[in-house]
Amino acid sequence: MRYTALPFPLLLLSQAVNSHGLSIEHIEVNGRETRLIGEAISASNGIAGQDEISTRPMLRTGEVLELVPGMVVTQHSGSGKANQYFLRGFNLDHGTDFSTTVNGMPVNMRSHGHGQGYTDLNFITPEFVHYIEYNKGAYNALQGDFSTAGSANFYLTPGLQQDIVSVEAGENNYLRTVAGSTLSFDDASLFLGGEFNRYDGPWQDISEDINKVNGLVNYSQNTGNGSVAVTFMAYDNSWNSADQIPARAVASGLISPLDSLDTTGGGESSRYSLSVNVTEGDFYASAYLINSDLDLFSNFTYFLDNPLQGDQFEQVDRRQITGGEAGYHFSASPGKMDWMHQIGIQVRRDDIDEVGLFNTQARQRTGTVRSDNVDELSVSVFYQGDYLLNGKTTARLGARYDYLTADVNSDLAANSGSADDGLLSLSAGLSYIFTPHLEGYVNAGQSFHSNDARGATLSVDPQSGDIADPVDLLVRGNTAETGIRYFDSEVLNLSASLWWLELDSELLFVGDAGNSEASRASERFGAEIAAYYWFTEQLSVDVEVALTHSRFKGSEEGEGNRIDGALGEVVSAGLRWQFAEGWDSTLRLRHFGPRTLDSYGDVESSALTVVNAQLSKRLQNWTFTLQALNLLDSDDHDIDYLYESQLQDETAAVEDIHFHPIEPRTMRIKAAYRF
Repeated sequence: MRYTALPFPLLLLSQAVNSHGLSIEHIEVNGRETRLIGEAISASNGIAGQDEISTRPMLRTGEVLELVPGMVVTQHSGSGKANQYFLRGFNLDHGTDFSTTVNGMPVNMRSHGHGQGYTDLNFITPEFVHYIEYNKGAYNALQGDFSTAGSANFYLTPGLQQDIVSVEAGENNYLRTVAGSTLSFDDASLFLGGEFNRYDGPWQDISEDINKVNGLVNYSQNTGNGSVAVTFMAYDNSWNSADQIPARAVASGLISPLDSLDTTGGGESSRYSLSVNVTEGDFYASAYLINSDLDLFSNFTYFLDNPLQGDQFEQVDRRQITGGEAGYHFSASPGKMDWMHQIGIQVRRDDIDEVGLFNTQARQRTGTVRSDNVDELSVSVFYQGDYLLNGKTTARLGARYDYLTADVNSDLAANSGSADDGLLSLSAGLSYIFTPHLEGYVNAGQSFHSNDARGATLSVDPQSGDIADPVDLLVRGNTAETGIRYFDSEVLNLSASLWWLELDSELLFVGDAGNSEASRASERFGAEIAAYYWFTEQLSVDVEVALTHSRFKGSEEGEGNRIDGALGEVVSAGLRWQFAEGWDSTLRLRHFGPRTLDSYGDVESSALTVVNAQLSKRLQNWTFTLQALNLLDSDDHDIDYLYESQLQDETAAVEDIHFHPIEPRTMRIKAAYRF
């Protein structure tokens, strides 16, 4: 059976299409899915289930994405905002060039107030994730905007095997409660879940004062030849921020690594969504409605632009997203060749009521940099076909066409206008089963990321008033990969790949400044290996290594060819030992290598190495869990930047490294009851 990355309605029911026809097989994903010989589309795609999610000690919700081998998840500000993501040599910022969906709904935000592709995963409750399907590279025609480096599709549980109530507590006033219950009927089920989280954080001069509430209602019903699923999600959060700080302020003793220079940063965020997914035979359709709000206050340069009131600014984003997808599967077998086809259409509209950037002091507005409303509409059609050439060889061909149009209504008339663009993206792959335990892959594909619509209609810099050049609305990316996957019973699972990726231009709207920047074309290549070994059913180890070389192409006066923030090496390793009846332990190491912080490579960030541990004991319906996060109490940095800032007692700008420390060692204990 060849695993096919199908849209949400089929995946929600854990179904897959057999490459020999349309017969349906049931797939149950618990831990990491390892038996992918003859099923995976490349050496670097995979599936991780709830069993593995539950054994990962995590400081933040967003770290669930580190189940994607080679992915790095950090934070440079308050815990309530989207994380920073790194993969395949990209500093993905908050999500550009990596696409994320939840139950078929897009998470990446276009033309967002804090940055293009903004991906906030705080509305997800990890206990309610059934499994994650991930792809690296652009080899799947179903994936479009933001997916050049890869994608992750989250599928929430339609119902837990056992109802659950849990309470988790820890240092710095950490409190988290989760409850979930499934009501079953003849041909239907109703899942109700909720999460509440409070946390003050370890910072010495502020309390994060996180107040997060998540809600999930999931109704699923079989209809004989298909299914209907309705999902409602709710998220609301408020917090104070501990932003990155300049190294010189720490070195001089002005502040400690756990202090801030502006203690009034923070924000509020909410997300409410309703989605409907229908399958009927070989046809599927989905629709969604999302309402998202963000108010974010930050200060990264302190007194550089405004020596009297400071440089704090507010970023605002309020929008409604509507859209959906429809598709059809069919097969044909001319001669001796088996074909499996999938065609479909995807539609998305972002109705952005307000996206703005304001000058503030202590969260009070003192001026407007720019304020806009934006209407973006995209229509995409795709085709993907699997061709079984013989019993060992499968070819995959894909094509999609994306059209994006945007209207910008700006407070500065010169920056109002319309833009549109379209791209045809092609992909192809070939896999060959050498033995029942070994399969090889060759893949190539095209993808893209959209740029902020405000950058595409820009003519005047809103801060300086200078003439500004607009950017392209869509930016092409090309990827290629070759690799192998080896699986030997339940002893060893190994995948290795060599990959290459180029972007026509790393064009991004800079949300912190309110203007756009166009950089050169870029090229990246690298090697990845992921190995999972089971000594016994009770003892297993995993090691993931990703090495990347990243450079700008061509030359530019006054600039080098290094890509700022590109991450060259990632190592992740874990040991899981179920050493006695009911006892389960996990020890994990994460190492992120240094990153160049300037285009010449003269300044590098520090490396980050952190060890997390988890120990749990199950007693009948009870499970007790102890977590030690940053077990060795490392004082490494979550993230480093190089830029100019000015402290209150300074008379000129100073270029300096600005960093956000990882949180000191923290202990948490959890009690969960299942019934």
